[in-house]
Amino acid sequence: MTQETYGFAPAYELPSWPFEPPPELHSPQVVRHPIVIVGAGPSGLTLACDLACRGVPALLLDEDDTVGVRGASSRGICYAQKSLEIFERLGIYERIAAKGITWSLGRTFSGEQEVYSFNLQAASVSKQPPFINLQQFYVEWFLVERILELGLTDLRWKNRVTGVERLADGVRLAVETPAGRYVIEADRLIDATGANSAIRTQLGIEAHASRSTDRWCISDVRFRKPLPTERWTWVDAPFNEGRGVWQHLMADGVWRIDYQMPEDCDTAHISKPEVAGARLREQLGPGVEFEFVWIGPYGYRDHLLDRFRHGPVFFIGDAAHVVSPFGARGGNSGIQDAANLGWKLALAARGTAGEALLDSYDAERRPAAAENLKVTSRSARFLAPRSPAEHMLRRAVVALAARHPFARALVNTGRMSVANDYPPAPLLPEGARSVQNLPLQWTGGAGTTLMQLLAEGTRCLGLWRAPSPGDAAAALAATAALPLRLVAVGGESGLPTLAPDEALLAHLGLHEAGRFALVRPDAYLAAALPQATPDAIAAALGVALARSDEDTR
Repeated sequence: MTQETYGFAPAYELPSWPFEPPPELHSPQVVRHPIVIVGAGPSGLTLACDLACRGVPALLLDEDDTVGVRGASSRGICYAQKSLEIFERLGIYERIAAKGITWSLGRTFSGEQEVYSFNLQAASVSKQPPFINLQQFYVEWFLVERILELGLTDLRWKNRVTGVERLADGVRLAVETPAGRYVIEADRLIDATGANSAIRTQLGIEAHASRSTDRWCISDVRFRKPLPTERWTWVDAPFNEGRGVWQHLMADGVWRIDYQMPEDCDTAHISKPEVAGARLREQLGPGVEFEFVWIGPYGYRDHLLDRFRHGPVFFIGDAAHVVSPFGARGGNSGIQDAANLGWKLALAARGTAGEALLDSYDAERRPAAAENLKVTSRSARFLAPRSPAEHMLRRAVVALAARHPFARALVNTGRMSVANDYPPAPLLPEGARSVQNLPLQWTGGAGTTLMQLLAEGTRCLGLWRAPSPGDAAAALAATAALPLRLVAVGGESGLPTLAPDEALLAHLGLHEAGRFALVRPDAYLAAALPQATPDAIAAALGVALARSDEDTR
């Protein structure tokens, strides 16, 4: 019997940027930079772009000269609504939407039976869809081009950090380049170098990695005839020896298919074209024509740092936390780390915020990462049962879900990424939740969005339901020295005024006159006042920004 051979599509041609010898190579003195970011992956690029949009320069170092990973292909592909809202504020969302695949419908199978389907669009009021699928290198590519357009970031390719030393007032870095070695200092260092962070290791910070490695084989495939634009998940695929399978469409007509593998598998063997092709042929049947774009193994170990801030050093993205890929909570969480930290660094750089606001990065994002780790670990146990009892439980849940809607919530193939709520903390007495990017309209008829309102400078947004002209004037005076943009919702106060759209009123609880919502620059609701006064608004803003009573006067 003749073995089938499988073709490969032409490899992607990724952009590269030139190495330019840094001025420090010939400097007789050690140069100090206010903000240094190491790692030009999604989280590091998002942070650099966020700072540049706020008018804050930064130095960004990366050991490569391109995007993505050489020899790899899609990597992260599923960008959640909160990340897409961030990308709108940064000015790259339209490119992502035009290039990527928008989806909201998912189907879950057990064997050959569909257990249930879901539509994530139903609960959304955002301008952005629940998810867009796009190969990670495209997102990085768009971020790099936006950073270069903004012109405030010193982006250095082929600059590899080889040494890190804590100082009393900052960090000293040793950097290797093709033209030689140099040393710089930083007031603040952000480690965005990923799961295998050498910076973390050199500083002696324990990652608490899990003992087991979850293994997958990724096949990026292009089909002759298109398949439905839906997320298909198999709990126990018969064509993958009863293990999990995910199937997503990405840009350029390429499908990403993830096959769960045994932990002790031979990664070289499972990635051979003839092995991956036979697996795909068993899934699709003999009549489906396809070609591979890329095949490769993927493995990870969960980890979570005890703290995301160590003095002048901040950890974001995979350098701080790694979770299983179920529900797309990994890369999206790193992007949201960057959005949380960016505005705080910007205010600190301008001298309008202090260490307490920077400390809130850890107080907010570490609980978010811990929640994501808990959620994805439960998904991993459902998809890879470790005992006969867990296997029996999964079989019972799947059987019930096929007949009874109440059981479908128990079929845990990955709780999809959502913006994490933040627990109560000194700067968030009531905790905080993310505010969706509502489409809005000024009373004059012009359209806008919440993200567009937040994109101008680094200010909180105060949305006030129909204040009186006197209260509006007094509030402007009380907050004149603070980073706040006051906007009325309905009424005639003399403030810029939005039309009282029902979605806006319901989402922020602004149905009654006098109610006030304080939205932070990262689109989190910091405070909700039932009857706002100028002094109460100033006090709420002072708490959210960790400013004393003296600072707010």
